[in-house]
Amino acid sequence: MIKVGIIGVGTVGSSVVNILRENADVISARAGVDIVVKSGVVKDLSKDRSHLGIKLSDNVDDILDDEEIDVVVELMGGVEGAFEVVKKALRNSKAVVTANKALLAYHRYELADIAKDIAFEYEASVAGGIPIINALRDGLSANHIESIMGIMNGTCNYMLTKMTNDGVAYDVILKEAQALGYAEADPTFDVGGFDTAHKLLILASIAYGIDAKPEDILIEGIENISKDDIAFAKEFGYVIKLLGIAKKDKNEVELRVHASLIKKDAMIAKIDGVMNAISVVGDKVGETLYYGAGAGGDATASAVVANIIDIARSGKSKPMLGFDRPMEGKLTLKAAGDIESKYYLRINVSDKIGVLARITKIFEENAISIEAVLQRQSSIESANLLISTHKAYEHDIQNLILSLEKLEFANSKPVMIRIV
Repeated sequence: MIKVGIIGVGTVGSSVVNILRENADVISARAGVDIVVKSGVVKDLSKDRSHLGIKLSDNVDDILDDEEIDVVVELMGGVEGAFEVVKKALRNSKAVVTANKALLAYHRYELADIAKDIAFEYEASVAGGIPIINALRDGLSANHIESIMGIMNGTCNYMLTKMTNDGVAYDVILKEAQALGYAEADPTFDVGGFDTAHKLLILASIAYGIDAKPEDILIEGIENISKDDIAFAKEFGYVIKLLGIAKKDKNEVELRVHASLIKKDAMIAKIDGVMNAISVVGDKVGETLYYGAGAGGDATASAVVANIIDIARSGKSKPMLGFDRPMEGKLTLKAAGDIESKYYLRINVSDKIGVLARITKIFEENAISIEAVLQRQSSIESANLLISTHKAYEHDIQNLILSLEKLEFANSKPVMIRIV
């Protein structure tokens, strides 16, 4: 019998308890042993959780020091507190399963060093119930990974889908997403791209062995997307999605999170609502796409329980990040300014003669070639210029934006979206 202790018995933790009880027959058949939850830790013992039928405590040491506990499931959230808890669990020779993407975004390599042969699994940390960790670490292990591109935040995907399909403004759909429970009262972690960035860093470690922190990579959100941007996308055959992108270029890897214009016939462009999808391109297998529920109690708990079953089967860990020696020589993180892309810009300007000519000249001065231009009247005296470019470097486009901001007829900072 495998005995489990759960630290953080909230929505996901409760679902783990329920799945292990309700699907005990198939789980024990697949694991080769019975798996039961012995105890859990919660912050507030006054809340009624008697329906779960497990012993509860508010002290993590009741699990960490319990010699009968084989597997510690960390669902408490946060970074440094969770790091201390997981370190102690590993040092007490307990296997660990976590869904904590923030913890891994900052401490995955330190934990891999501590874990060594102790099982440490984290499938639920990226894209909920989608088995992307195992796909990268095991199913695609014969491949050099050329790129990863994913919709990894259901809140942003829901909002952008509604903006595209129903013409809803950003502020309106954000309030709706909050009312439905998709977005938090402070939605910055989701709409600012940080949630996606944490997940991308985990995937990039498995694919490329890149040890980067969120502060090291390009991260932007969807806060500035407007109806004009949606209209431009439709007119030119694009949709807008928040993407996490990892791409290998010779001995460098670019990592970036941002709103993106994607051709509407691309597989990943068809992913709508709160669903997640991740496209992985391997040098031998080509493109594979992983689709499903990226959040929610049961979907995330499904991945947690699958990890517990893996531990029950093997008894020890496979390499936590999928490799025992350095990956592909010396891959390094590409500087954000050296990333190449096509770009779209929305520039709100005074509607005067000569404005477009002056703007075109500034593009030329910054070595950026224009591909298409649309003008949309925004008021009696102003207009939005919607411009797409050919490929350019990130540092050049940022210099261009600084130049455009200084123009006397520019009414606000230009909005830029990358085209992938």
